[in-house]
Order: sequence, then C-alpha cells, then structure tokens
Amino acid sequence: MKIDARSVNATLNAPGALRAIVLHGDDAGLIRERATTAARAICPDLNDPFRVAILGREDHDRLEEESTALSLTGGRRVIWLREVGDSVLAAMQHCLAQESDTLVILEAPGLASRSKLRAFAEKDRHCGVIGCYPEEGRALEGAIRHMLAGHKVDIDPDALGWMVERAGPDRAATRSEVEKLALFAGAGGRLGLEDVRACVGDAAGVSLEDAAFAAMAGERETADAAAERALVTDGSSPVALARVLLGHIHRLRRVRLAMDGGMGRAEAMRQLRPPVFFKRTDSFGQALNAWSAAALLQAAQDTQALELACKQTGSPDIVLGLRHVARLCGLAQKARRRR
Repeated sequence: MKIDARSVNATLNAPGALRAIVLHGDDAGLIRERATTAARAICPDLNDPFRVAILGREDHDRLEEESTALSLTGGRRVIWLREVGDSVLAAMQHCLAQESDTLVILEAPGLASRSKLRAFAEKDRHCGVIGCYPEEGRALEGAIRHMLAGHKVDIDPDALGWMVERAGPDRAATRSEVEKLALFAGAGGRLGLEDVRACVGDAAGVSLEDAAFAAMAGERETADAAAERALVTDGSSPVALARVLLGHIHRLRRVRLAMDGGMGRAEAMRQLRPPVFFKRTDSFGQALNAWSAAALLQAAQDTQALELACKQTGSPDIVLGLRHVARLCGLAQKARRRR
C-alpha cells in the first residue's frame, strides 16, 4: 500500500505489522536515510549480524534464504536490499507467503511507475511503498530545521532561506552540509547568514545556481563559466543542473504570472518562499524583463526534456547540459534586445 507523506515518518519509526517497505524515487540519499531509519526501528544496532542482513545487487538471490533464518539472539530481523528492481518480485512474493516477522527493506531508486514490483507492493497490505523525491520550498526548510534541531542548533530565517536556495537535489548531500553546520555551531548554538555562507560554500550547488541565474538573465560568459565549473570541475551531474534550472524557471514564471495579473514586481517577488537572496535580485529582475510567461513555460518544458535526454544510456549529458545553458542565454539575449 502507498504511504502518504503525512504518515511516512510514523511508518519508518514504527513499521508495525509491515513485512516489507519499498523505497523508490529520484533522491538516492533520502532513500538511504529512510531505509536506515526503518532498519534502526527494528534493530538499533545495524552491525548485528544475527538480526541484520544487507544484500547488494549481487546477493539478491539470498533473499528467500535470509527471510527464513532465525534470530539467534532474539528480536525481529531486517533484510535490507539495495539497488532493487523487478527481478526480486518472485522471491518477494514467496517470502510474504511464509509466516515470518522479518522486515524486508528494498532500496529501489529509479523504479518505474509501471514496475511490476511497485504495482504488487502498492496492492499488498503487508507492504509499504514510499516515494523519495527531492524536497523543495517549505518541505526542505522543515527538513533542514529538523536536522539541525537534532543537534540542538537553531538557525536564523535569512540563513535558512539562503541555504534552501543552494541545497542540492540529494538528501545525503544536504545532510552532510547540515552536519558540518551543526559542528560549527555546537550544541545550543545559533547560525546566522554569515555562518552558513562561510560553511556551505560551493559544495551545495552554488555553481549550478550561478549557471541558472546567469543563463536566464542572458549573461553568457558567466553562465558558461559557472556551468562548466559545476559539471566539469565540481563533478555535478547534468540532471542536477536541469533540476536547478527548472526550479529557477518555475519561480520566475510564478512572479511573471503575478505581474501579468497586475501585481508589482517587488510585491510578487516578496511572495516567493524561500525569498530571492538579496545578492541575486538584480539577476532575477533581468530575467523577468527578458522572459514572458509563455516563453518560461516553453523553457521549463525544454529543460524537462534535457533531464530525460541526460538519463539515456550513453548520452553526452555534459555536452547537452552546456548546450542547453548556452541556448537559454541566447533566448534571453534576443528577448532583451527586442524589449
């Protein structure tokens, strides 16, 4: 059965009668984090060889064997499968047909919506299916606050907004940055804007954001340099670039539509959450001057097409990403000249 967003944390921390949890989606870091939470809810010591079995792709054929094993020290067992696909469906069905209290956790990043495994798990009352996708906006704000609260660290609103704008699409990378900030602040500390800026730096995707803002503003030299630094030097993925671009385009379109409806630019921009970082307001404004709502919708569709193209096996994804940035720059420059 599908687990709705409001019930995810409760389900992970208390799996109850569930026999299996399928974690799918685009955020591999969030999948791993949620798998860890569910496993620890059953066995706090994940290094216990009698109660926890972690199976990589090459060990999936051991699922049935492990599901029938007994815990020699007592307590419920966990079988944790990674890199899962439809190939485990038959073994999974056989395990559920047997009497057992073992919890099977399946990490299935990229599992298609038409997957047979996913379809089976969504209909079976003993299975919980949880989608794990990159968080944004208020959901991401809440996640970062919750992570910091776990370290007894507070954060100023402007510092949180700055960090949310720069958070990458992977939960593991975001948690790594949060842990670095918590170490910097110390238990009981509070983080201000300058603290966060000093600690986070480019590691959370600033180069990608630089490329997105510059591309939509028509600043070709800046956009090309930032995109190349992100993709070639920093090792960011073209898919991450596409998602950062898409997020920026959606925010621009939201403001553009409000302006077309009669709202002033400043008022429309103030409604964005998180707000535009003050050092980027000029670039944001230049992009608003260049793009119409219809053009922004087309840019969003083209960027979604870029993400799909980059996911194709053997595609020259870095070249596609750099070319897309250059194309957006060209469109913005032409629009600015017309206006």
